[in-house]
Amino acid sequence: MILTVTLNAAIDKRYVVDGFRQGEVNRVRECVYTPGGKGLNVSKSAAIAGAEVTATGLIGGHAGEYIEEALKKLGIRCSFLKLEEESRSCVNIWDESEKKQTEFLEPGFAVKEDQFERFARKYQELAKEAQVVSISGSVPRGLDGLSYQKLVKIAKDLGKKVILDTSGALLEMGIKAAPSLVKPNLDEIRALSGRNCETQEDIVLSAKEIHLRGVEMVVVSLGADGAVAVCGEGAFRAKVPKVSAVNTVGCGDSMIAGFAIGFAQGLSPKKSLKMASAMSAASALSEETGFFKLEDMERLLNEVEVERL
Repeated sequence: MILTVTLNAAIDKRYVVDGFRQGEVNRVRECVYTPGGKGLNVSKSAAIAGAEVTATGLIGGHAGEYIEEALKKLGIRCSFLKLEEESRSCVNIWDESEKKQTEFLEPGFAVKEDQFERFARKYQELAKEAQVVSISGSVPRGLDGLSYQKLVKIAKDLGKKVILDTSGALLEMGIKAAPSLVKPNLDEIRALSGRNCETQEDIVLSAKEIHLRGVEMVVVSLGADGAVAVCGEGAFRAKVPKVSAVNTVGCGDSMIAGFAIGFAQGLSPKKSLKMASAMSAASALSEETGFFKLEDMERLLNEVEVERL
């Protein structure tokens, strides 16, 4: 079982408009509501790929009830800590004429120390049943990177593989707990290493430094240019075919789902990178965040190239 953690869950609202005009009335052509937050995108992608998934984290109010109901319809087991405050919403506006997207991300409710401690106890019991734990996204107000350090340590003390996918200070602090996998993008690896990372060699060197700090696998996502992975077996580069992307939000979360499945199935780093890259590319073909069609993933799996560096 894969356990996903989303401390800042949301309802994702995707609006499709023709010609987004700032300061004017915009008529929405289509709208789609889905459970959101990076961890829940991981949940959805892993479930589509056939994995057994339990989603945990913090939800609240009527919005939280919707999130839970929608996940259950997808075959995802839910075990959240429920608060009284309303869960947040995140709006993604897709301008069909310009092929551009604009996002509005609400901050969400504030969490008190005793509420987090209640969650940590619940999480520890859930992690005992899991093969892999995947922790993703931001934290609510009131929490900081020490929260992720604690969650990573709990999973590691239980002997579990634990993936941490976040950014900024949360990532810097989380790395100190040595999770099994992190997935910085180019901006994040630059901030972590202090290098420009304009060459593949610099990217690999920067990832190796993080690997030597105890992180089993460091994956640097390069968007449409694929990804570079560094682990004990060496360094690898995944190249993905060009696709006609309609929604790139959540592609990184689908990639994390692929790595979680790879850990759960005991796949080699090379095979895990190939599958994760195919899932990420397939996700770009779906208008719904965190979704993809299995046939797209299987087709792209044959087209993704992974080479040893």
